Amino acid sequence: MAGRSFRKSVGATAAALCGLAALIAFATAFAFPAAAAVACPQCYGFEELSPGVFLERGASAAERTRVEAALAEARRRVRDFYGDFSAPARLLICESPHCYRRLGGGGSRGRTITDLAVFLSPQGANATIAAHELSHVQIHERIGLIRTLKGDVPEWFVEGVAVLVSDDPRYLAPVGAADRCLLKPDGPLPTTLSAWVKSAAREQLYAKAACAVSRWMAAKGGPNAVVALLDQIAKGGSFDAAYQ
Repeated sequence: MAGRSFRKSVGATAAALCGLAALIAFATAFAFPAAAAVACPQCYGFEELSPGVFLERGASAAERTRVEAALAEARRRVRDFYGDFSAPARLLICESPHCYRRLGGGGSRGRTITDLAVFLSPQGANATIAAHELSHVQIHERIGLIRTLKGDVPEWFVEGVAVLVSDDPRYLAPVGAADRCLLKPDGPLPTTLSAWVKSAAREQLYAKAACAVSRWMAAKGGPNAVVALLDQIAKGGSFDAAYQ
């Protein structure tokens, strides 16, 4: 009798734990659909385009080819700037506005979760936006999760570098210009992600941040200066000291 009672107790506990796990999984998927989609892209209507890259199901063969070409160009831009390309992040690319809204994308064209995932909207599935987001991934990976979460690299620098990596013509003068600045910084730029997102003048901020970074790079020797700065921060150095 004691043995049966014990087995029943173990069985009931196991069932309760399974139920709790299922409840947690459901709650996570409901409250954090982006995280759930990263864990199981197929569960959210994506199909694998290539290793680590997922495209919303139903895309035509022509669209799949276009996206692959855009990502190849984005990776080239990132590799040319940083010297190599190491991106563990999963890429989830939406073909419909509903797909992107479901992942919490809002009105952005792309968004990044540390070095874990990149989400691209239908308007962001191009080389420029993909390279911008993959630049974020490179910075996050190089300085590590803790320093990323602490904001050891100010957001204006992260965004300014991404504009340069992506060669975004909305915020930069053409390649070959003596000064690529379109809009000079006229005061302090946001240092935190929340301040950046909340700014009413965010479109201007991209151009101002790109100007600040491009002039600093010109004085310090180009993209290698960014890589060296990130290495110093990864080793425990401060941004202010590395930026001098």
